[in-house]
Amino acid sequence: MIRFECDYNEGAHERILQRLISTNMEQTSGYGKDAHCDRARSLIRQACENELADVHFLVGGTQTNTTVIASILRPYQGVIAATSGHIAVHETGAIEATGHKVITVPSEDGKITSDQVKAVYDAHWNDAAPEHCVQPGMVYISQPTENGTMYSKAELQALFNVSQQCGLPFFIDGARLGYALASRNCDTTLADLARLCDVFYIGGTKIGALMGEAVVILNDKLKPDFRYMIKQKGGLLAKGRLLGIQFETLFEDGLYLEISQHAVDMAMLIHDSLVEQGITFLYDSPTNQQFPILPDDLLQDLRSRYSFTFWEKVSDTHSVVRFCTSWATQRENVDSLIRDISHALNKLKACV
Repeated sequence: MIRFECDYNEGAHERILQRLISTNMEQTSGYGKDAHCDRARSLIRQACENELADVHFLVGGTQTNTTVIASILRPYQGVIAATSGHIAVHETGAIEATGHKVITVPSEDGKITSDQVKAVYDAHWNDAAPEHCVQPGMVYISQPTENGTMYSKAELQALFNVSQQCGLPFFIDGARLGYALASRNCDTTLADLARLCDVFYIGGTKIGALMGEAVVILNDKLKPDFRYMIKQKGGLLAKGRLLGIQFETLFEDGLYLEISQHAVDMAMLIHDSLVEQGITFLYDSPTNQQFPILPDDLLQDLRSRYSFTFWEKVSDTHSVVRFCTSWATQRENVDSLIRDISHALNKLKACV
């Protein structure tokens, strides 16, 4: 079975595994207070062009989102997000479990706008008795979105501006951030991102690491006591160097963007091939997630050899699926998928 259902089917990049082995018998301090974590923090600060950024390492995305959001919000506040946002649909109510409502706004492509943020803020404060409602306390997006779409620099700037205007911290989920930065449509660098939000994180789990996310806090008001929140939420790893070593390896020689670029290149091979064959897509995604609309009969044939994600039905005969590439996707597997889809499409056309 060739797997295209997610970007964490494989283990970790071999350079990370080699580094973990070579440092295995080192004795270091725990809880992220070791030389590897310190160097990883330094490398990330350099990439962000911000030497004052606080950098913390956590294990996974849900843990990271929960910890960051809980550290910012007061008990009566909620977080604004798209209806399709990861915290709204794919985290089993983790945010709500900490006592904070996810305030969702509609989105056709996974993105939200500055106007929507302002509308939520104004609606609350124009209410005759706002204390009876959950107060909007921060703004959440992911880059790229759940649908593989991306925010432009102008869109990020607009969201950051309105967040500052409303006094709402702006948080960017970067679980797949590398795949956005490597996109052919990207006009934003890591340094740009660090100037356009209050806090974001760099995902490692889906981009070459065994596990790990690097939280980057830019707003000085959000920095105090964050380690207390990590500990309280069960995220302060005793063997913290295991996370530091991985990010040290990813960022010391440009490996992070290099392997992100590979995933995007593989996804674009799939995308461009299907476009040439007249296939349309549910979302215009320039990243590692592709959402083609394909005949159900074709999908049934593909499932014997490939694993992929059903997304939604669009008609009695067609469905949207997701093909997801990763840092480790092999070119021969992509070529095989393209070839089999082309063969199946030609067979269906011949039957018409």
